[in-house]
Amino acid sequence: MVAKVPRNFRLLEELEKGEKGLGADGCSYGLVEGDDVMMSNWNATILGPPHSNHENRIYSLKIHCGNSYPDEPPIVHFISRINLPGVDAQNGRVELAKLQRVSNWNRDFTMERILVALREHMAHPNHRKLHQPPENNTY
Repeated sequence: MVAKVPRNFRLLEELEKGEKGLGADGCSYGLVEGDDVMMSNWNATILGPPHSNHENRIYSLKIHCGNSYPDEPPIVHFISRINLPGVDAQNGRVELAKLQRVSNWNRDFTMERILVALREHMAHPNHRKLHQPPENNTY
């Protein structure tokens, strides 16, 4: 049997990777408050993928990792307004079940994986030309 990495150790690994910029291209993330000992609230950004209506835009997101993370997925909201299937038009909440890469959540998935999945979703041929709200609009 493989030992389960405790929540805070896992979040420290993700924080270190995010702070060192070792993550995927076009995605970044970090704690909202450096003294958040529970490491629950995170900010993230996604650079709009090239050759899409998202190009040259920076999308801000907030991520909340509950007490059961990583066994349960975090809650992800766009702060920047976006027109994208799987994102609630009223409040920006992301429906992870609509993102193929993370739809069947397991504890090995990370916040970075979610951000990469969102960026891929934005670049999908069916989504890349969707009309977008003016820049700097927020939920």
